[in-house]
Amino acid sequence: MKQRTAYIRSVGRFLPERKLTNSDLEKMVETSDDWIVTRTGIRERRILEPGLGCSHMAVPAAIECLERAGVSPEEVDLIIVGTVTPDMLFPSTACLVQDKIGAKNAWGFDLSAGCSGFLFSLSTASQLIESGKVNRALVIGSDVISTIIDYTDRSTCVIFGDGAGAVLLEACDEPGFGLLDFMLKIDGGGGEYLCVRGGGSRIPPSHESIDNREHYVTQDGRQVFKASVSGMSDVSVRILEKNGLTGKDITLFVPHQANKRIIDATAERAHIEEEKIVVNIDKYGNTVAASIPLALYEALVERDYDLKKGDYLLMSAFGAGFTWGSALMRWWGC
Repeated sequence: MKQRTAYIRSVGRFLPERKLTNSDLEKMVETSDDWIVTRTGIRERRILEPGLGCSHMAVPAAIECLERAGVSPEEVDLIIVGTVTPDMLFPSTACLVQDKIGAKNAWGFDLSAGCSGFLFSLSTASQLIESGKVNRALVIGSDVISTIIDYTDRSTCVIFGDGAGAVLLEACDEPGFGLLDFMLKIDGGGGEYLCVRGGGSRIPPSHESIDNREHYVTQDGRQVFKASVSGMSDVSVRILEKNGLTGKDITLFVPHQANKRIIDATAERAHIEEEKIVVNIDKYGNTVAASIPLALYEALVERDYDLKKGDYLLMSAFGAGFTWGSALMRWWGC
């Protein structure tokens, strides 16, 4: 019996209309366009209208993804939503998406892994497809990170933006194609350097926690940058070496869009040429779990990268937790 793998059949996305530019931020906090661009590569980001929630973005991304594939919602078996900003604690955003798109035969759940959420979700869904228990899976990265950003804190407010991206995974029966391998890592010792302290069971919402601004993202930028460069570059090199490849074998590198300097450092260590790297951080900022699927969408749909059967695609991310990982795919079709 041939071993099944999972391949990406289609992509979809949603971006809010409102743009928050560096010029806008100059009026809100002590910062400048030059400071932001030099340190992050970001020029603007999208912000969702208040009160709409994560599923408001995840649903149209999922619908576009299915329409591009010509697949009806009833044919979907599984929905995984990578997010740290669900509509509510429960029910899950996956439940809300399932209901709103009419995927009556699907089950699913949310997965929290910070900016690595999409890769963790993709890898989980691929294993269920390989097992034969699932044939079609919607994997969505969606975050309304603006809802937990303190726009008086220039160390975080200049970085993040909102958005959603989705892919449809299906079973590939041809050996040597689809998602070939993944490496995922966590280190809870780094959790204190990038977190939201309030809102959970340890510090539930209260007047005191709100006054202390404990429901916003806080980070030690220096520690996160150092760990991101080390983690993303290391796992990218290791997964290539494990599979007998080098950066020169990669046709397309889709990194998490957290910081242009982190992307460059990772690509340099893996020996991946600049023209093979998808970068859109200048337009959208760090969209957390939506980052990689949004970049993948842009590569495949808007920039029309000519991926051919057999080409190698590498995806890498680093996020809160700490979490990080890479996924290696050999292109079968889209």
